[in-house]
Amino acid sequence: MKMPKTIEPSMFAPCGMNCMVCYKHCYHKKPCAGCLNSDQGKPEHCRRCRIKDCVQAKGFDYCFACTEYPCHQIKNLEKSYKERCETSLMENSKVVKERGIEAFLRQQRERYLCPRCGGVISLHDAECSECQYMLREKNKNSDLKKIPGVGK
Repeated sequence: MKMPKTIEPSMFAPCGMNCMVCYKHCYHKKPCAGCLNSDQGKPEHCRRCRIKDCVQAKGFDYCFACTEYPCHQIKNLEKSYKERCETSLMENSKVVKERGIEAFLRQQRERYLCPRCGGVISLHDAECSECQYMLREKNKNSDLKKIPGVGK
């Protein structure tokens, strides 16, 4: 999948995830439309997401609008993404809250645009969906680590 010129705001999930760089979006012939759109093409865990259901029930677009933010669900997800993907969904949400969704998505486009072919580098495995360029390498524990001198 090639990186679009602009990432649609609907690709920003309530939890702080940029759905455009999700491995499920990058690698499927029929990619999902993002958390805030239909469930078509979504993996089961996204269709059954308690965070998305909670936000919709409370009438918010994003979790950070809630007075209970960050709740235990967000804290657990944050811990997982920090450990596995070296990214902070709470930091993503902070940028959206402070600078706006468009500024955040421009930043994300630059960060996950493959420098070799213009594809989308997956947040989850740090691999380009088009040319398989690796932004980070896997170590023996299958965790990702940054390749020295590559990426940001």
